[in-house]
Amino acid sequence: MDDDDLRRGRPTCHKVFGEAMAILAGDGLLSLAFQVLAEGIRPQSVAAACCAALAEASGPCQLVGGQADDVAQSEAGKLDVLPLAGSDGAIHDREHLESIHARKTGAMICVSLRLGGMTAEAAPEQLRALDEYGRRLGLAFQITDDLLDVRSTEESMGKRVGKDAEKGKITFPGLLGVDESTDYAAQLIAEACAALEPLGSQADGLIALARYVLERNS
Repeated sequence: MDDDDLRRGRPTCHKVFGEAMAILAGDGLLSLAFQVLAEGIRPQSVAAACCAALAEASGPCQLVGGQADDVAQSEAGKLDVLPLAGSDGAIHDREHLESIHARKTGAMICVSLRLGGMTAEAAPEQLRALDEYGRRLGLAFQITDDLLDVRSTEESMGKRVGKDAEKGKITFPGLLGVDESTDYAAQLIAEACAALEPLGSQADGLIALARYVLERNS
């Protein structure tokens, strides 16, 4: 949808195979995700709950809705034509931007964590900890992505950089500046790691993942 030529240094699917095949590939993979859950998880009641959780996270109120707003923002080139925008400008820009990312990156990270917790029969307190971690990690991931689009190179990223500014999209560095955005991402990662306290040493891998998100350069 952002019409990128490259992802991880390789030509994107729609550039190689065309838009129709790229859409069909996405449709096929989404269907396959539900098949994997339905066939691979027992008991069936847990499989059904996992399918419902993934459907909500990938549906119109989360991933699809967030992506729709992101596309609208890109096409408008500014947020003052969007529902959450208002006279106090930057506040609504930030609220809307965080809403987009919470429904896109955040929703998919959260449901990935929740599915693992559900299949492992995690306690409610543990699931809440995973949700809190996921929400903060998702937003920090996107802020870092925005920062990399400003200060990284195409060679390091494996995709074109600087495209957000070209399209007039609102980003965290554009709203807050690079330094404040960097500090905000670090704050979110610290909060994400703190949220995992109920999991004890079992959360070590997730803490390492959070730190990687903050430190990544591609």
